[in-house]
Amino acid sequence: MNRIREIRTAKGISGPELAARLNISPQYLYGFEKETRTLSAEMATRIATIFGVSVDFLLGSNTSEVPSWATPKDKRDFKRMLEEDEPIMFDGIPIEEEDKEKIKRVMEAMFWDAKAKNKETYGRKKKDD
Repeated sequence: MNRIREIRTAKGISGPELAARLNISPQYLYGFEKETRTLSAEMATRIATIFGVSVDFLLGSNTSEVPSWATPKDKRDFKRMLEEDEPIMFDGIPIEEEDKEKIKRVMEAMFWDAKAKNKETYGRKKKDD
């Protein structure tokens, strides 16, 4: 399963807009989203770069796996971020639980990608317990 449509809609990007950025037709893009067209490694990389997510996440790898480099503090930070018990609203309307879970998956991928970039930029810090 790939998440192209899920991420695209979560980020507010239309199909024709993404297709134009990729220099392909919307129909070609929708083939990727419906998985009737094979996604090349190059195209997956281009799409992942536009969305700011990893190719693994884009292609539907299990997002519940914590990266091997994550420290206990990283894990606590992420858990705290997701455990906020406030309802998520959009334009004053509560978001349904299913959509809330989709948003959490996108947020999780973005969180781990940001942490990875931070560690690449500033180096690994010693593990916190």
